[in-house]
Parts: sequence; structure tokens; C-alpha cells
Amino acid sequence: MQLDDFARQAGIAISNPSLLRRALTHRSYLNEHPDALEDNERLEYLGDAALDFITAAWLYNRYPEMDEGDLTRLRSELVRTEQLAVFARELNLGKSLLLGKGEESSGGRERSALLCDAFEAFIGAVFLDAGLETVIRFMKPKLERAAELALQDETMLDPRSELQIWAQASIGETPRYETLDSYGPDHEREFLVEVRIGNELSGQGQGRSKQEAAQSAAADALMKIE
Repeated sequence: MQLDDFARQAGIAISNPSLLRRALTHRSYLNEHPDALEDNERLEYLGDAALDFITAAWLYNRYPEMDEGDLTRLRSELVRTEQLAVFARELNLGKSLLLGKGEESSGGRERSALLCDAFEAFIGAVFLDAGLETVIRFMKPKLERAAELALQDETMLDPRSELQIWAQASIGETPRYETLDSYGPDHEREFLVEVRIGNELSGQGQGRSKQEAAQSAAADALMKIE
């Protein structure tokens, strides 16, 4: 596949063709073609950083009730090697890679690690050529689909995050938590928290901290929903 055909299929207009060529140049190709100026490893470094930031910012805004731990786990899932290789395969990126003969004969065009690196380099090239907003528009639908699939794994989230995602998807509401009471001595304080979705009381829970009680209330609400 020609490089301009690849860019067109990806839906990205890159004004600097040499930048795109560099993004798709594996170091094995550089070793066999002295006329090639640079491989894609520096762009890979840039794209990796850009993807981390964009994914973190998108998750922060997309899931406002998700705590730091769940956000971190989900971000790791969305930027892991295998997932970025899926994005690369959706673009048929492997067909456009510039590889050395040995790398190509050993199946490099389908190797997940190589595809991941090339996708990161492509993102780095788009960032330099068209700016951050273009990368964000390009990545947003991909992140949406990948996050939806990742969240089907129930072990990925704690109860509060799981309830928030269900409530937004099912009835367009964000759960609201309220501390009803606290009792006991300071060193053994217990909190009672309720969670409401819309105007309905959905669950209650107790815990040694407000956060623990809120998680318990969310778990109670999930049990009732199920």
C-alpha cells in the first residue's frame, strides 16, 4: 500500500510526506537502505507520550465518578501493546511498513509489538504535522470502542465505578452519594452512606471511611439491579 493511500484510508491528511514515511520506517529497513534518513523510534517515543496523555484526559472526562485506581487500570488496558496493535490492524498499517527483508520474511508485518511501535510512531507524526486536537479527534472513537469492550470484564472496576457506568449508559444519570450518619469513637468511626440514581434510593452501605461506605452502597445498588 502506498503511503498516501494509507494516510487517506486512515482519514488523516498529513502535509509532510517525509514525516509519514519516517513513522512507517522500521530500523531493519534503515539497515538495508543507507539512503533512508531515519527510522521511526524517535516518533514512537513521542507518540507513546501523546497517547498516554490523550487517553488519561479522555478517561478523566468520560468517567467522572471513576477513581484513580480504576482510571489507571483502564488506561493501561487501552494503551497496552496488544490494543495498540489492534488499532494498527484496523488501519492495515502493516501493509505500509517499510521493513528489511529479514524482518518481513519472519512475519514482522503481523507482529503485535512491531505494529504497536509503528502505531505510536504514526501518532507522533500526526501530532507533529497536524497538532494535538487532530490526534484527539482521531483517537476518540477508537478509545470509546476499546473502553466499552474492556469494561465488559467485571474485574476491571470497583463497584462505584461499575455503577456509574451502568447508570450513565442505561438511564443517563450519574449516581449521587450522601453521608447519612457517622458514629462510634474517632479511632473506630463508622459511616453510613446512601446512593441515589435520579430520585430513587438505590443502595446503602457502611464503612470505616466515607469512601469505603460509598463502595458498599454501590455494591448494594448493583445487587438490586442484578
